[in-house]
Amino acid sequence: MHQSLPDVPTLEEAGIPNHEVGYWTGVLVPAGTPKDIIDLLSRQIAKMVLLPDVKERLATLGFGPLAGTSQELAAYIKAESAEWRRVVREAKINVD
Repeated sequence: MHQSLPDVPTLEEAGIPNHEVGYWTGVLVPAGTPKDIIDLLSRQIAKMVLLPDVKERLATLGFGPLAGTSQELAAYIKAESAEWRRVVREAKINVD
């Protein structure tokens, strides 16, 4: 059970063990954006999501703010992409 959705069962509670689905948001920039700009954006966003009023608003929407580096986000996206490729392959899902 997630605190923002107390009446919605988890996947395991719904009979689908060993799988987790979450949601996230991130800020992406075009390829080739200078590293100093990426670092500046990362620092400013990290500060912003920790402001008390922003944290409170995000919590009411069911988000737990987590600010990380661009490398961490890239690694997360890569891992999620691999996981969902596996899910699609195992479920034999075809996209028309």
